[in-house]
Amino acid sequence: MARKLQVSHLGKTFGELRALQDINLAVERGEFIALVGPSGCGKTTFLRIVAGLEPASSGEVTLDGRAVRGPGGDRGFVFQSDNLLPWRTVFANAIIGREVAGHVGAAERRRTMELLKLVGLEGFEHYHPRQLSGGMRQRVNLARALAIDPQILLMDEPFSSLDAQTREIMQTELMRIWEDGRKTVLFVTHQIDEAVFLADRVLVFARRPGRLRESVVIELPRPRSLAIKRTAEFVRYVDHIWRLIEDDVRASVIEEKV
Repeated sequence: MARKLQVSHLGKTFGELRALQDINLAVERGEFIALVGPSGCGKTTFLRIVAGLEPASSGEVTLDGRAVRGPGGDRGFVFQSDNLLPWRTVFANAIIGREVAGHVGAAERRRTMELLKLVGLEGFEHYHPRQLSGGMRQRVNLARALAIDPQILLMDEPFSSLDAQTREIMQTELMRIWEDGRKTVLFVTHQIDEAVFLADRVLVFARRPGRLRESVVIELPRPRSLAIKRTAEFVRYVDHIWRLIEDDVRASVIEEKV
């Protein structure tokens, strides 16, 4: 596989606070990468820097060999909340990125309809967000990010607000969509089992200042069904990653209570 994303000696400070320290990472084209770690370890900050929404304090991020200096249509961002515009229909929300870019013709409309079908929303294109469940709104969110045809998809805990059953269904749906197009994905989550189920590699971040503690290669066969979560190999991966972050998680919880 060809290298898609290169992160070199990345650091980020907010005044006196050091959020990220010396992050080095290479991501191959089509890889699905999950990021886990304790609260406050800089996972979302890292994702925002790759998205161009936040400047790095030191180091560099390159995408296809070009330095990231700001947001761009080569990156699609799926936020934790769906942020859909309530007065726009499902279709109008999904195509908004193309509208902002000034490229809305027959081909873009057709592609947006195909994406709504891909995420399981065929027949809902004229609905409004208030008429949808949380899982359906997050499907619109995903279609909106895919509609700009990004080179890399950045996802910041997109399923965290969903109930446990809906979350598992959305995991399998995301896998199906990813298998269909093989976009390069960076996926932030607090759920270790979600990371292991989805990813080719899980990046384990250490407590602040955020550092890359370990890159865990997930050698589970694809395509994956939810049944794989009950296998001994899956449980071993989850246990290994939990042991890497357990002390940091305990420390961050204690810090929050003080």
